[in-house]
Amino acid sequence: MPRPRRCRRVQFEPRTTYFKPKGAPLSDLEEVTLNVEELESLRLKDVERKEQIEAAEIMNVSQPTFHRILLSARKKVAEALVKGKAIKIDGGNYDMPTKNRTEMTEQRPLRRGRGVGNRMGLGNGRIRGRGN
Repeated sequence: MPRPRRCRRVQFEPRTTYFKPKGAPLSDLEEVTLNVEELESLRLKDVERKEQIEAAEIMNVSQPTFHRILLSARKKVAEALVKGKAIKIDGGNYDMPTKNRTEMTEQRPLRRGRGVGNRMGLGNGRIRGRGN
């Protein structure tokens, strides 16, 4: 039996959850689902220009795990661009610190998201505090 997955730390809540090619109705397009932690890996590596080791520490994962998440994200984005698919940002297995930036430590409550079906994993309303 495999061990349970660690939640990945995400510090960015996307405002937009769909991207699609211009001029094509969404109902006619195939879509690629990008998990929230995959989007976070793209943000840290490609936008913030962090080194993989530093980005892995920020996301609370090992460097090889960060690399796998990043490769998966880049593959999905490339596939959507090349094949004209829509990109849906949803789901995943992650912890998100509360919106107050001063509370971004282990001791503060975290919002937790996992799976598909909740608004980017944030709609379940459960709070995770220290020691859980």
